[in-house]
Amino acid sequence: MKLCVFDCDSTLIDAETIDELARLNGQNAAVSAITARAMAGELDFFEALAERVKLLQGIDYQAACEVCHSLPLMPGAQEVVAELKARAYRVVIFSGGFREATAPLAQKLAADADFANFLHHKDGRLTGLVGGEMMAAGAKGTMLERLQHLLGISPQDTVAVGDGANDLAMFAHSGTRIAFCAKPVLREAATACVDNKDLRGLLEYVP
Repeated sequence: MKLCVFDCDSTLIDAETIDELARLNGQNAAVSAITARAMAGELDFFEALAERVKLLQGIDYQAACEVCHSLPLMPGAQEVVAELKARAYRVVIFSGGFREATAPLAQKLAADADFANFLHHKDGRLTGLVGGEMMAAGAKGTMLERLQHLLGISPQDTVAVGDGANDLAMFAHSGTRIAFCAKPVLREAATACVDNKDLRGLLEYVP
C-alpha cells in the first residue's frame, strides 16, 4: 500500500473555495488578495485564514454549501485518482479550506478520506468563525505523519501534490513531491513540477 495526498484548492479543483464563497457577499476582491499572499508564503496561514473567514460573516450557509458542491474539477482529476487507486495508492485530500467543499469532492472522486476545517454557522448564517485541525501552516505535515503511522506507510511510499506555501509541511514528509502549477516557494521543494493545468501530467512522476 502507498499513499498520495492532494491539496484541494487550485490542485484538485480549479478554484479557491474561499474566494468563490466571498463572491456571495461582494468580498471576493479583498479575500482573493489575502489568499494570493498566503499561498505565496507572505502571510501567516492561520492569521490569513481567520481574517478571510471573518469577511464571510452573514453569508447564508446553504448558499455557501451550494457553492462548495459546484466547484469545478481540475482537468484530469478523476482520471488521476482512478489511476492512482489502480496502482494501489490510498488517495487522501488535505485542505486548509473547508469540509463543506472537500467532503463532496472526496465522494465525487472516490477518494479514501478528506481532512479540512469547518465553517461555523448559526441560525443559518456564517458567523465569520472557523475551526479545525488544518488551520496552521504546519498542519498538513502533522496530519500526514499521523496518517502514515496509522496506515503503516513510509515517507518514501508517500506522494504529495500541491500548489501553495501551506503544502510545504506535507512535502517535508513525502518522498515524491509534485508542485502543480505552483508558487515559487513550493517549486523549490519539489521533486517534480507540472506546469500545465492537467493533473494527468503528474502520473509520469509517481513511482
